Amino acid sequence: MSQAVEVQNPTAGAVSSVKGMKKNGKQWHDNKTAFRPRANQTSWDKRTLERKALAANKAKEKELKEEKEAERQRRVDAIRTKRAAKEERERFAKMEEKMHKRRVERLKRREKRNKMLKS
Repeated sequence: MSQAVEVQNPTAGAVSSVKGMKKNGKQWHDNKTAFRPRANQTSWDKRTLERKALAANKAKEKELKEEKEAERQRRVDAIRTKRAAKEERERFAKMEEKMHKRRVERLKRREKRNKMLKS
């Protein structure tokens, strides 16, 4: 019942990756490497390009926000002018109930002249 068990030696590349047992017994952790603080630094040219790209991005966002705000402001102004015109029509309608129609028309013309002079 004795069978010859053939044991093959692992290749040289596999042996070099194994460096023996760790002293603390935590073989599942990676081996530490030397501390190199400048390892992750980028070149000056690369940083300036990134800054330019970021500045362009911010400028575009600002432009889009300003356009959006201008559109919103335009709608608000349109609503305000509509409301003012409606109030004025209602006011003149009340005046027409009390006064003669021609007199109300004269007052409208006079108010328009005064508005033109003030502005």
